Amino acid sequence: MPKYPYTVYIVFPRLEGNIICANVVRTIHQTTRKATSLTADKTKSPTNFRETSKCYASLIQECISTKSLENLKKLQFQMMGCGFPHLSLGNKLIDGYLKCGGIAEARVLFDELPQRHVVVWNSMISGYIKQKKSKEAVLLYKRMFFEGVFPDGFTLSVVFKGFSDLGLVGNGRQAHGHAVVLGLDVCDVFVASGLVDMYAKFGLMRGARLVADRVVEKDVVMFTALIVGYSQHGDDGEALEIFQSMLKEGVKANDHTLASVLASCGNMDDLCEGKMIHGLTIKSGFESSVAAQTSVLTMYSKCGSICDSLRAFELMVNPNQVTWTSLISGLVKNGREEIALSKFCQMLTSSVVPNSFTLSATLAACSSLAMLDQGKQMHAIVMKLGLDLQKFVGVALINFYGKCGCVEFARLVYNDLSELDVVPLNTMIHAYAQNGYGQEALELFHVMKDMGLEPNDFTLVSVLSACCNAGLVDEGRQIFESFRHNPRLRLTNDHYTCMVDLLGRAGRLDEAELITNEVDSPDLVLWRTLLSVCKIHGDVARAEKIMSRVLELSPADEGMLVLSSNLYASMGNWSQVVEMKTHMRDAGLKKSPGMTWVDLDRKIHTFKAGDWSHPCSQEIKDTLVELIMKVHQSGYVPDTSLVLQDMDEKEKERSLYYHSEKIAIAFALWKTSSKNTCIRIYKNLRVCTDCHIWIKLVSKVVGREIIARDAKRFHHFKDGSCSCRDYW
Repeated sequence: MPKYPYTVYIVFPRLEGNIICANVVRTIHQTTRKATSLTADKTKSPTNFRETSKCYASLIQECISTKSLENLKKLQFQMMGCGFPHLSLGNKLIDGYLKCGGIAEARVLFDELPQRHVVVWNSMISGYIKQKKSKEAVLLYKRMFFEGVFPDGFTLSVVFKGFSDLGLVGNGRQAHGHAVVLGLDVCDVFVASGLVDMYAKFGLMRGARLVADRVVEKDVVMFTALIVGYSQHGDDGEALEIFQSMLKEGVKANDHTLASVLASCGNMDDLCEGKMIHGLTIKSGFESSVAAQTSVLTMYSKCGSICDSLRAFELMVNPNQVTWTSLISGLVKNGREEIALSKFCQMLTSSVVPNSFTLSATLAACSSLAMLDQGKQMHAIVMKLGLDLQKFVGVALINFYGKCGCVEFARLVYNDLSELDVVPLNTMIHAYAQNGYGQEALELFHVMKDMGLEPNDFTLVSVLSACCNAGLVDEGRQIFESFRHNPRLRLTNDHYTCMVDLLGRAGRLDEAELITNEVDSPDLVLWRTLLSVCKIHGDVARAEKIMSRVLELSPADEGMLVLSSNLYASMGNWSQVVEMKTHMRDAGLKKSPGMTWVDLDRKIHTFKAGDWSHPCSQEIKDTLVELIMKVHQSGYVPDTSLVLQDMDEKEKERSLYYHSEKIAIAFALWKTSSKNTCIRIYKNLRVCTDCHIWIKLVSKVVGREIIARDAKRFHHFKDGSCSCRDYW
């Protein structure tokens, strides 16, 4: 026991004059001197004992107000050192420890208490739930019954969340039974709301609705739990109906209610209802709520109303990290990548630090536009913020480098990831597949299996694409057959399409058609793929049979009509070509023009075949003429059979010279004539055979590497050869 009153100043060296007022310090000064006499026999001085308890309780409250866990621990130590029965203030100390974040200290003290009131049980269970330690909360709830303590409404309303967090459906229903026995399931709105929330999180919406329907006076918490449950489990129509019922009963929505209803409007693509809810959000004064702001932007994004999304964002005052991220993600998902990158720059200018989700969205924008330099800057920001080892960002980086043709960089990012599961492995396999690295993709696929990871739908699509792009027919067939007998994976049209493409390009058209006929409901993409391989191998009879079946299903399918027209043109059947084009014109269909773009000096330059509208068109023409002369000297002969128009040979040659790929490469070479860097071009359609041969020869005569990304894959041209080995 301390003998000197200055002990209080040692325990609280920083409190006097700052936090604890002078009279409290003076009281502790006196309390320390009298501690022995007061605690030796409490019955002799009940008044002084009450004063001492009151003083310690005041100090506990001061520690709570300053969130000072260390001072609270020192206070308990002093109480014990003075011989003061600290357990008499056990409930207050436990409450103090919980509010200061010392749940371990609270539990030690809890276990020391000789008798525990239901209030202290509630404090401990609630503390565990708040710190996301639901398992400990549930165990403590079960211990209550063994010690003969019955839960009250607060206990049940809190522990329901623990059951839902752990997915303990059986235990949750048992606790529901306890609530019924105690008569709290209907009369206590907090218990009822907790039950509704628990069943909703279990996905048992019928149970949640049954509980809610028995409650006479529902509050906003219960309605919100129902709305969130229906929205998260795909029943958005029911969520909107519950919201309408809520308004009819005169219950005012809060920001979380409105955020959930807006999410349902977005899921249903109901822009009209979404705008009305947005108006209600503003009228209710929740326009500054982060949850509401994010849901407004997400709703407009899902409805494809980007203009409304941008207008709503402009009206927001001081948007935070979450709001910026929601806007940028919505822009990327709607194909507005350039605006998304512009907004990202504005975000940085506003001194808002991006998070992993923001950076993943901007990297996706760079991937879509194939903007390598900008993506590398994003990578630098990722590293500066210390996010480079996070799986979520790592996957975005792998995808970005893969779509920009930088497989080596993608693999470096993959190798640095600290956590590997199916997602980064799939992304890396897909990057290999896009760039024609078939063997590397197969090796990684086997690594996945050796790690005990279960391949999913996307794994199979990526592996089969890798085999298709590399001509690994037998390997692809073997993997496909192994998945056929896998009960955990159902083959889809995408998988069959990959197999048809793989077999068809290898000339095994009978097998490709047989696999197509195995599919219960083949889609148009599958039929187009089969027709495309028929065109490659000139199998007109089979192609006509396929066309007749598809045109019965979809007479106005643009892709099928274009393929049919090209097939007849390649066979010189111009009357059928005219018929197909007339059919397209009558149906109001138009073939998408081929375009090639190149990113130079942070600017995208786009070219179409025979289009000389570029400001530097004369320089491009001069460079192109020079390149054509050089490749002719290296053995280039234009493949005029690819010109699917009825014209003479000279005109066909001239038509081939002015393909968008050739114009883009001529521009890039002229613009970077003083450099020896890699040329990167991107095309919205597949590269034709003539351009493929031409680019190979250009890479040799100019001594520059050229990387071309088309609608199917990447081609890496260097020293007169291509990474695809002329198989694509």
